[in-house]
Order: sequence, then C-alpha cells, then structure tokens
Amino acid sequence: MSLSQVFTRDNPVFAAYAFYASVLVLKMLAMSVLTARQRIKNKVFANPEDAVGLKGKVKFDHPDVERVRRAHLNDLENIPTFLLVAILYVLTNPTPLIAINLFRAFTVARVVHTLVYAVVVVPQPARGLAWGIGYAITIYIAVQNVLFFL
Repeated sequence: MSLSQVFTRDNPVFAAYAFYASVLVLKMLAMSVLTARQRIKNKVFANPEDAVGLKGKVKFDHPDVERVRRAHLNDLENIPTFLLVAILYVLTNPTPLIAINLFRAFTVARVVHTLVYAVVVVPQPARGLAWGIGYAITIYIAVQNVLFFL
C-alpha cells in the first residue's frame, strides 16, 4: 500500500486514527477549560493579575485545582506518545479490527481516567486500571512498530 493509499479516508485504520486522535486532542484541550473552571470556582489563581481581576487569591496548592492539573499532566505524558506510535502503526498495515479497537480502547481508557481522577473522584484501582490499559496499548503498538520496521 502506497502512502497515498494509507493516509486517506478510504483506509479504515487511518480514518479511525484521525477520528480518535481528534477526540483525544479535544479531550486534552478540555482539560485547560476544566482547570480554569476549578480556579474560578475556588477563586485561586496562579498569577496575581488574574487574582486581582477575578477577586481571588494567588495559591498554588488548592487540592481541586491541583487534581485537575495532575490529570492534565498525565494526559500530556501519555497522549502525545500514543499519537506518535499510533500513526506509525497505521503504516504497518495492521488488521483493521485490531487497530480500530486499540485506538478505541485507548481513547475510552483516557476519558475514563479523566472522569475518575478529575471529575468524579473514584477510589483506586479505577484510575490505575484506566491508565494501565492505555499504557499497555501504547507499549503493544510500539512493539508492533519495532518488529515491523526492524
């Protein structure tokens, strides 16, 4: 399959990658809004000019804000890596059913991770399982790439 055939909407694996990658990017962008919401709700800000303008105080350790920030940081540590290895995986011409379900499962795991970490706090092992599923998928895809491109 040539590159012009790989990176097309007609390739179900690439189409799924494009869809789930876009969902993941939107999810990461939403984390900034969720952080801002927590800052405004709790009237705690990282910058003095924001605190003055919004009648709050500068504080760097509010538990609700920090929880959302940690969830966002976790996204930034995991999603870009997945997006990189996943686009390379598309080049390996994987079985569509497997690839699409891997992309889907990773996306669901990351959404669940955010929900149980930053939206409705659920005790462990919920967050750990959600993170572990995504991490395992990323490793699986990376190993498949190494074996293919070896």
